[in-house]
Amino acid sequence: MANSGLSVLRARMLAGGMHALHAVFPPRCIACGEEVGSDFGLCLSCWEQTSFATGTVCDACGVPLPGDDGGEAVLCDDCLTHPRPWTRGRTAMMYSGVGRDLVLAFKHADRLDLVRPMAGWMAQAARALITPDTLIAPIPLHRLRLLKRRYNQSALLAKAMARITEREGCVDLFLRTRNTPSQKGHDRGARLANLSDAITLNPARADLIAGRNVLIVDDVMTSGATLGAATQAAMHAGAGRVDVVTLARVAKAP
Repeated sequence: MANSGLSVLRARMLAGGMHALHAVFPPRCIACGEEVGSDFGLCLSCWEQTSFATGTVCDACGVPLPGDDGGEAVLCDDCLTHPRPWTRGRTAMMYSGVGRDLVLAFKHADRLDLVRPMAGWMAQAARALITPDTLIAPIPLHRLRLLKRRYNQSALLAKAMARITEREGCVDLFLRTRNTPSQKGHDRGARLANLSDAITLNPARADLIAGRNVLIVDDVMTSGATLGAATQAAMHAGAGRVDVVTLARVAKAP
């Protein structure tokens, strides 16, 4: 009872401290800076301009689809045309509008304060994929690119997701063996060729993966080539199942 009473007292003190802090520094929208009701939130206008992937979604990439799936797995045209090597996939939002602005701020403007809300959105999107033994791991960066960027955004998201979902995470499960050129502007064939044998399992982490369900985390999915390369590396290492989750999905032009 004493411990319980202390916990309640600490919670009240923390809540009081937060109320006092908010009185001086009210919470602001993470996109536009307008005052909002809670930390790490979006204002109504920015929320409406963020295309979260909800409702009926493609079972392989998470892109929203029209209609009702009736409880069965459905695929978008892109995933039907290009079958994925992973089992299931989800995304938190589409790469458009305010969502695109947030992704670019996170990747190129050092907005590390966005990790917490973004990881929360991704954990919510991937909730149906996560099992008790799920191992959460990010797409890796080559060490030279990591030196240039100073951090791997996918690793930050994976680490935060593991904490939110209370699952095991491994930020160095995969290694980038070649410093591949940027995928930007390349067609699907060039992207696949660019990533050939570029991602492997970290030998030091081989004991973690056998028979496990692995959830691979990436920031943005365009063609799926990078996620496919990591999926193949995980399957070759003996993973029981591989799923993927991304922060944003680039919609294929009609």
